[in-house]
Amino acid sequence: MKKEKVKLPVFFKPILWSYDFAKMDAEKHKKTIITNTINYGNLKQWKWIANYYGKQILQKEFDKIPQSAIRPQALKLASILFSIKPSKYVSRSTK
Repeated sequence: MKKEKVKLPVFFKPILWSYDFAKMDAEKHKKTIITNTINYGNLKQWKWIANYYGKQILQKEFDKIPQSAIRPQALKLASILFSIKPSKYVSRSTK
């Protein structure tokens, strides 16, 4: 059985401007959504990812995101607000 696509609230459109917003799926594209929200999101968007994904998924995805992909100030704030530890992973790849 195929999972149903979870549409993002329209208030995410400004921070996902370089993607086809209509095709964004909250589950399939969670790494991109979380990264862009941490870097460019407002409080409403941060609250949404915290409520939708929860701490465990945020930590799991946070571990996959290279630290170089997140602005230093945003990294500090995310680690405080979400009570997650910044990853030691710093390199960037083409994956």
